[in-house]
Amino acid sequence: MSPSRKPKLEGIHDVNMTPLIDVSLVLVVILMVAMPMAFQSSIAIRSAAASGRTAPAEVRSERVELMILDDEHMLLNRTAVERRNLGPRLGLLLAGSATRRVVVRCADQVSHGAFVSVLDEARQCGAADIAVVGK
Repeated sequence: MSPSRKPKLEGIHDVNMTPLIDVSLVLVVILMVAMPMAFQSSIAIRSAAASGRTAPAEVRSERVELMILDDEHMLLNRTAVERRNLGPRLGLLLAGSATRRVVVRCADQVSHGAFVSVLDEARQCGAADIAVVGK
């Protein structure tokens, strides 16, 4: 080689396909994840709209509210009731109720035994669902 002559540098003349393939695979993964969510969402919207049109008349959703003030005194649908009269009064209200749902609230000073016995009596009177609500 002569000093005036430089070696001929050969460049890379091929197209680098790696970035193109990487981007394509990322897009495929995103579409694979997003498509089921899109279909599921649209199905839920259609089924809700269809069920809304064909829904029967609304069922009464009444409930009986019971507030235990202490071991011997309660409020049954905001009416004062003594513990010994709870069974008959609650039975009458549940007999006329469409849902037979009882919502029970309890004051802090009520003993655990009294609370549990009221829940048992509500179940014996025909309560289908009993919900205990905190303050």
